[in-house]
Amino acid sequence: MLQRILFSLLLLVSLPLRAADAPHVVVTIAPLHSLVVGVMAGVAEPDLLIKGASSPHGYMLKPSQLESLQRADLVVWSGESIESFLPRTLRSLSSNTQVMKLAALPGMVLLPSRSGGIWGEEEEEHHDHHEGGVDGHLWLDPENARAIVKAVSEALTKIDSSHAAIYSHNSEALLHRLDQLSQELDRQLTPVRNAPYLVFHDSYHYFEARYHLNAAGAISVDPERKPGARRLHELTSMVQQRQVRCVFSEPQFPSSTVRAIISGSSVKSGVLDPLGSTLQPGEDLYFDLMRALAKSLVSCLQDS
Repeated sequence: MLQRILFSLLLLVSLPLRAADAPHVVVTIAPLHSLVVGVMAGVAEPDLLIKGASSPHGYMLKPSQLESLQRADLVVWSGESIESFLPRTLRSLSSNTQVMKLAALPGMVLLPSRSGGIWGEEEEEHHDHHEGGVDGHLWLDPENARAIVKAVSEALTKIDSSHAAIYSHNSEALLHRLDQLSQELDRQLTPVRNAPYLVFHDSYHYFEARYHLNAAGAISVDPERKPGARRLHELTSMVQQRQVRCVFSEPQFPSSTVRAIISGSSVKSGVLDPLGSTLQPGEDLYFDLMRALAKSLVSCLQDS
């Protein structure tokens, strides 16, 4: 109780400074934005660059978004493998703008992008290396989310030391929530760890590795290209051979391919969304996203 009272007083003291002195922060995608919102709570709201169901692959910036980036004190993005449209723009920003590339953060657990779309029975080992065949969906591991929260808090404290105590308090609260979330997901997913399934494209390596799930492969190597007849035949055969229990689509892409693969079989279908495109942006989005992934997996993979 005393801690809450002291923090409330701290917020009241900082109110006059907030409008003029708060840093302008831009975050590319909703899951990362959610974590930054949590760190900045009570100081300012960061801008979310890509909203709704828009895919970050090949995204086209609007003039207003370019202007927001040019005014930014801090830009937070995952890396080239997700926001491939962004590097040229980032190079044009003022030297006063700090750019935080999450794939390059020290201590970040990075996993390789898997090739071919059909994988072996065993998960690949973790690799601590940086860009170059790295899977950019790194936020889907709560341990990486912890690293992001710490790095953002440290960066904001250097940019805006007048709100250092608030950033520190918020980050500690977020780290506690992330620990609780990971324990919750681990308990929830344990019963379906061995159940094989197929995803639309390779977006979930971090989630699968953290919770020891049994993904058999991906429908599409490139999510922007529809698989051909030969690929569909290969996938249909694999689904039967490996006794795949569920095939997952994504909201951003048509589910007709999933229907073609499972047609005439008892294999179920589900939906996974690595970006939280249907969720309300804000501090809770990251937690809602991770719980939604676990819920969809358990619902589709559990025995009927």
